[in-house]
Amino acid sequence: MDVSQYLEIFLDETKEHLQNLNTRILELESDAENMDTINEIFRAAHSLKGMAGTMGYKRMQNLTHDMENVFSEVRNGNIKVNSGMIDVLFQCLDALEEYTDNIQSTADEGTKDNEELIKQLNDILNGNSGSGAAKEEKQTAAAPTAQNAEEDNAKWDSIALDDSQITVIKEAQKQGKNVYGLNVMIQENCILKAARAFLVFKAVEEKAEIIISSPSAQDVEDEKFDRDFTLIVLSDAELDSIIKAAEGVSEIEKVTGAPVVLENNKHYHASEETEEAATASAGTETQEPAEKAAASATPTAAPAAPAVKPAADGKKQAPSKPVVNRTVRVDIEKLDSLMNLVSELIIAKNSLVSASTQEQTNTNSAFNEQIEYLEQVTTNLHESVMKVRMVPIESVVSKFPRMIRDLSKKLNKKMELYMTGEETELDRTVVDEIGDPLMHLLRNSADHGLESAEVRAQRGKPAVGSIFLDAYQDGNNVVIEVRDDGNGIDIEAVRNKAIERGTITPEQAANMSEKDIINLLFLPSFSTAKQVTDVSGRGVGLDVVKSKIESLSGEVEVKSKFGVGSTWTIRLPLTLAIIQALMVVVGDEKYAISLGSIQTLEDIPASDVKLVQNKEVIHLRGAVIPLIRLNEVLDVESKKSKDENLIVVIVKKGDKMAGLVIDELIGQQEIVIKSLGKYVKQCRFISGATILGDGEIALILDANALI
Repeated sequence: MDVSQYLEIFLDETKEHLQNLNTRILELESDAENMDTINEIFRAAHSLKGMAGTMGYKRMQNLTHDMENVFSEVRNGNIKVNSGMIDVLFQCLDALEEYTDNIQSTADEGTKDNEELIKQLNDILNGNSGSGAAKEEKQTAAAPTAQNAEEDNAKWDSIALDDSQITVIKEAQKQGKNVYGLNVMIQENCILKAARAFLVFKAVEEKAEIIISSPSAQDVEDEKFDRDFTLIVLSDAELDSIIKAAEGVSEIEKVTGAPVVLENNKHYHASEETEEAATASAGTETQEPAEKAAASATPTAAPAAPAVKPAADGKKQAPSKPVVNRTVRVDIEKLDSLMNLVSELIIAKNSLVSASTQEQTNTNSAFNEQIEYLEQVTTNLHESVMKVRMVPIESVVSKFPRMIRDLSKKLNKKMELYMTGEETELDRTVVDEIGDPLMHLLRNSADHGLESAEVRAQRGKPAVGSIFLDAYQDGNNVVIEVRDDGNGIDIEAVRNKAIERGTITPEQAANMSEKDIINLLFLPSFSTAKQVTDVSGRGVGLDVVKSKIESLSGEVEVKSKFGVGSTWTIRLPLTLAIIQALMVVVGDEKYAISLGSIQTLEDIPASDVKLVQNKEVIHLRGAVIPLIRLNEVLDVESKKSKDENLIVVIVKKGDKMAGLVIDELIGQQEIVIKSLGKYVKQCRFISGATILGDGEIALILDANALI
């Protein structure tokens, strides 16, 4: 059977299981006696082994099988968890992730057997006073062969055979073929019985032709059987080879078999009429008995479906298996296509609204009602699609506790990561991109932020350093903070490094504020590390963070106090597709400004504009706010005279504010962001464009880039 069509499902579920194992093993390290955690780890490893076996990835299956053996012994109380075992298990997870990456890129797991890891796992088992070996001996002793077939009462002799089946068996025996009965017993704790049955069918069919299945193939597919099923097969091979093939499937407890003797069948009554019928039938229907057998065996392929999507069939589940979430995996490209259709619908709605306002004298109330109804529908549809696209950031941050644990050992620093707000949701496209920036900030806090144990002791700080990752929603934005109780940023060290590199002159450095100096850290290749390590020092961290966050229409800022700690704040929009915007006019052109960055709208008399260091500012409610005349920035001619009151849009970026001077307000509107591609990348303050209701194109201004 070709299982390549199920590769994406396998990869998705494998990544989920690996992340679950990472999280649970971390919990096990801190609470080694928690049986709930141990059972969850065992189930995840067990499922991972079964999935790998189903897809034919033997190396992956072998490694997870040995991991499962270790967890089984821990669960039975025969082995105690220790730090050495945890390290080995994490190395195994890294190896499994490597297999997964190989499968994702090449559809093949690679050639690495990880024999050293398997040896370490077996050493853990054998270190338990030989219990591992005893277990193997017990399994070996229980391994079934043809000799103990009688213990199963030869269940194939209880199958009621019809005339055609009897005829096929007799003619096959006449032609020298072997006819065997097999009974397959599945392990009691097996969750996916139909999947295991399918794999047994597949393995047996490589050696023999299945002519009878009891229960029927359909019942096996529907899991309408207890723990065992019986087959009658035709083959030229030896019985032992067929039994070994069936035993090679995981979660099979035992396989028994023996040659079929019709006279031993409880429902078979030999008579001359039966013999004559068989002889008559032989002349017309047994030219190709093997083909008939194959045709009869065709239904046995039916269990293929449960083998690859067992979680969806809702059949018998083990009591310990949690209820499956009612979710559906959807390709992100399909969601993008749906979002584009919603976008076009919104544009169509805006066109109708524009048409109704231009011809108000001719419009009637019915038309306006239809406009309102269309607006309601499109808004609801937009919100529904956005909810489908929103995913918790937990999928990204859940891998960080393991990373901090590894850094703690590598850097020889005691540290703990505390996370809140993992359930905060972001657009899927944003979540997929923020992993690297957050990883850089956490590594930065661990390496540069937290001091050594000696320094922390001198400063009266706890021996264990704390790193915090907090996420929360703030209006139409999501804020993610990474903070630590470490050293903070040494302003003098940054200033001196910048002068040493020639980034700034000593004169410039003397006039720079602390915030400006801290912002130097975001320059490419800038690092204050005294030596390059595999953790940091190459200067490729913070510039990556800044460029990636800004490409997502977000912003990043830093607050730090030397000797106390640092806080890195990332602010991201909930979505990058459809936003609420304020439409304005500058000169003869229309522009859009995202409402997310707008604080207030002000009507300012021209006489209130003052000059500070030759720059225009206004004094507004106790704050001095610089003015930015958009007609000058955009190089268009303003339609307003210098004596008229100014229409000012107050925008905010972090703790900085600015007033954007415009010519005219149009109003608030829901707009669809269209990318301008590579053609206008040099215009840093333009983040995209939108199509208005009248068909005009309006550019979208990035207020963050203007401040």
